[in-house]
Order: sequence, then structure tokens, then C-alpha cells
Amino acid sequence: MDLVEGIETRRSIRAFKDTLIPEETLNKILKAAANSPSFTNTQPWEVAVVCGKKKEDLSRIIYELARKEADTHPDLPMPKGWPPEHEARSKDHGKRRLAALRAERDDEAEREKLSLMNFEFYGGPCAIFLFMDGSLNEWSIFDMGLFSQNLILAAHSFGVESCLQASVTRYAREIKNFLQLPESKKLVICISLGYPDNEAKLNTYRAVKQKPEEFTKWYR
Repeated sequence: MDLVEGIETRRSIRAFKDTLIPEETLNKILKAAANSPSFTNTQPWEVAVVCGKKKEDLSRIIYELARKEADTHPDLPMPKGWPPEHEARSKDHGKRRLAALRAERDDEAEREKLSLMNFEFYGGPCAIFLFMDGSLNEWSIFDMGLFSQNLILAAHSFGVESCLQASVTRYAREIKNFLQLPESKKLVICISLGYPDNEAKLNTYRAVKQKPEEFTKWYR
């Protein structure tokens, strides 16, 4: 696929096959992502690739924390609210996703089930955690976003799909302890990777995106 096709066809996947991703493929994905731009070429990204038994062990830990609604310690604060137009898009997104699963918005059991699937990495065989040094500021977070986007687009080109998961970062402290990383590292995002289960209901939904005329002003 060409670059624009890759951008337009990439989507978040929330049900994966248990097929392992070859290490050679993962290395190619990371090599492509390494070409990302960054502020004065500082390249702030630090990557932890977690697969196999390590992934299953970590999943059990954070799943139980989430199930028990344990205290959270995200390194990046979670949003406390959105401007009205942003909130409307978020609510519409949630409603449409539940509708694809034929679930009602007030179905608390179904919503909890969907939420907890985050901590099983949606069945993906690989979870990638992106860290940066805790002393870095918002410009480096911007760089981390560029790296994340290039990583998931590179994966898409190999038929490996992804889901960016902010929810998982709520347990940053426990994840760093498990990976034996210092508290000074800042967990920015978790990315689940794998081959998509195209028969799963969770993958029948695709988010509605704005058209360029809705977010663009031209000055001539």
C-alpha cells in the first residue's frame, strides 16, 4: 500500500488473533518508527516490547487492579473534561461503538466488560509501552505522538494492527515496577499489536472522522 492509503485505512483494532508476530517484523516496524522527527533530534522515545509469558503476567496484574478499581497513578494526567464540541464527539463515539455490539449505553455490565478488555490488551500477542525521561516537557510528548503514529502506520503496512491505549497507563507505577524501570521514567502510551480478528463484533465499528472543511480555515 502507498502512504496515503495506509493512513486512510488504518483503524483501531480491539480483537486480535493469538498469532504471534515474528520478531523480525517487529524489528522492521521499530526501525521505521525510529525515523520519526523530534525536537532538535532529541529522540526521547524509550520502548518496552512485552510478549509471551511476560505479557500474560503483566495483564493479570493490571486486570485485577482495574477490576478492583484500585487507585491509579498515571504519569500523564487524564482529562478532567472536554470543550462541548469535543465532548459531543466523544459521547457519539461511545454510543456508536456500543451500538455496533448491540449493547445499550446504560448496560453497566457490558461497559465494564469492554473496559476491562483494555487490560488484556484485547487479546493481542504483543504490548508496546512507550516511555520518556520524566524531566522532559510537552514538546517531547509531541515527539512521542509522532513516534507512536509512525509505529502504528509501519505496523499496518505489515498487516499488523494496533490499538493505542491510554487506559492502561493509569497503572504506570505498577507497570514500571513490573518492567523494573525507575520511577523517573514517564509512561506515555501503551499500544497493543497483533493480527486482527475480522470476525469479531468489536472490529465491525469504525470511528467517524471529521471532514477537512469542519476543522480547517483557509487564509489567502
